[in-house]
Amino acid sequence: MQLNEQGLTTTEFEQVFKTNFRALHSYAYTIVRDESHGEEIVQQVFYKLWEKKGNINIRQSLKAYLYQSVYNESLNYLKHLKVKKKHQAYILTTSQEEETSSSKKIITKELEGKIVEVLKLLPGQCRTIFQMSRFENLKYREIASQLGLSIKTVENQMGKALKIMRTHLAEYLPVVAAVFSFIFHKIYK
Repeated sequence: MQLNEQGLTTTEFEQVFKTNFRALHSYAYTIVRDESHGEEIVQQVFYKLWEKKGNINIRQSLKAYLYQSVYNESLNYLKHLKVKKKHQAYILTTSQEEETSSSKKIITKELEGKIVEVLKLLPGQCRTIFQMSRFENLKYREIASQLGLSIKTVENQMGKALKIMRTHLAEYLPVVAAVFSFIFHKIYK
């Protein structure tokens, strides 16, 4: 069917709309599963039909053309919806990662400051032994040899240091377990 320059008259167009709208809406709904979007799709099809009335070449029946148009519009809507959902998921994931990263940075910074404070509380020899063990990765025997102490003294001083650290960093223990060595290396490099 070739619509002429004038296309359908307003009355004919209204009749086609009234005759086919409900069935086309039901068809769109079966595809998109949304009443209001199904309605919008059908309205969009009729709007395009009206806009292109002088430039449209319908090779099959008008009814078949309308159903094919609703099908295509519905698929376009679903594609758009899929892209929109992917974008929303990306934005959500990105914002959560940034939020988590920011939270970790804040907690890490807080913890670094607290560790430095607690290290200052350790007695001199105790602090030296702790730093040699944790920051320089020396074994107790190596520390004892370098400082001219017995291994038992090094063990006792490390036990004392760890007890003080645990007491003062109790609120951070879950975090400390994950970042303890990273922070100590960062502070003293």
